[in-house]
Amino acid sequence: MMIDLQVLAMQSDMTRVATFMIGREVSGRSYPEIGVPDAHHPLSHHGNDPEKIAKLTKINTLHMEQVAYYLKRMTETKEGDRSLLDNTLVLAGASLADSNKHDHRSLPVIVAGGLIKGDRHVEVDKDVPMTNLMLSMMDTLGVEVHSIGDSTGRLSTFAA
Repeated sequence: MMIDLQVLAMQSDMTRVATFMIGREVSGRSYPEIGVPDAHHPLSHHGNDPEKIAKLTKINTLHMEQVAYYLKRMTETKEGDRSLLDNTLVLAGASLADSNKHDHRSLPVIVAGGLIKGDRHVEVDKDVPMTNLMLSMMDTLGVEVHSIGDSTGRLSTFAA
């Protein structure tokens, strides 16, 4: 429902900026509807236990299915002769690359929308801060910002 409300808010031009956290990593929430009765956060500290990793994978899959639904809804929503997604820039991902180690480097993220070149996989050095991506996104959106947090520059691989 929150995804549909966000799409509606953008479609009606009530806003062009939205954030949405599908699942908080520190949450004690369980997911019995997908066969995971365990709390999310303890599963993230799986200690390489295959059973815990399988349950965490189910949760992560559910979360990414919600992202896919969001992108689908934006694609289906017409905005003139284009879709809402064609006129949008979306960043989706997690706050940790390896939750078991609390590793926040080399985060797997999805950047989608018609404002960038798609259908590609871009890999950057492990020590490049995520804020470099965010700075590059701001450039794409036409927002003049010189730095964000610990940014060290723009991603040359991001430009369309």
